Amino acid sequence: MREIVTFTKAEAQPALDAVLEAQGLPEEDALAPRLRRLIDEAMASYTALIEPRAALQDVTADAFAAVLAPLGVSEDDLAVGRVYPRADALALFVATLGEALPERIRKLFSEDSLAEGYMLDSVASAGADLLSDRLAGRFEARLSAEGRADARVLPYSPGYCGWPTTGQRPLFAALEPKEIGVTLNASCLMTPLKSVSGVLVAGAGDVHRFRPDFPFCDDCQTRECGRRLASILKPH
Repeated sequence: MREIVTFTKAEAQPALDAVLEAQGLPEEDALAPRLRRLIDEAMASYTALIEPRAALQDVTADAFAAVLAPLGVSEDDLAVGRVYPRADALALFVATLGEALPERIRKLFSEDSLAEGYMLDSVASAGADLLSDRLAGRFEARLSAEGRADARVLPYSPGYCGWPTTGQRPLFAALEPKEIGVTLNASCLMTPLKSVSGVLVAGAGDVHRFRPDFPFCDDCQTRECGRRLASILKPH
């Protein structure tokens, strides 16, 4: 199954606490007035400029193995490589907030409006990440409607947990997200910039459990994998 998803602006609106946490800022009630204004202006600009959409396509385990194969990396050396063989369902995705938003961020920086540009960039990054979670929720709801109510879905993306950004080349070749206007350059950066890609992995909660004993785990400062796993092991 292949689907082009158009999100509402409300669906793509990141929570304020997510933006603050990503920047290491205090809670909302402790913000200085100028900082509060910067955030409010960034949120308003973000909402006005975004055009959130995504391409989503179901794939078999064999098809996803073919996406990983060109990397020349053992699947056991990738977090997603250890997880996906146990999955009940998989789907490739690319999602974007559109071109107007990164263009506005570039303009702010070119005008030396650094505080405004940095804040809008932070909101945009949180919003792009949110699209992955929205797609995961959408995929999970579809599987539940099909009778697989125990499926829990997490997104896995190139650039994280050992999956190199060059992994976007075979992913794009398999998904071909031209319908949503996202392309890949020679450096494996997506255009528009505020875009995300990866695979949705669905299965019982324990499917996503892996031992964080990879070499790259030593450099990880967030230990985000633990929080992600905890979020899906909670009962609905």
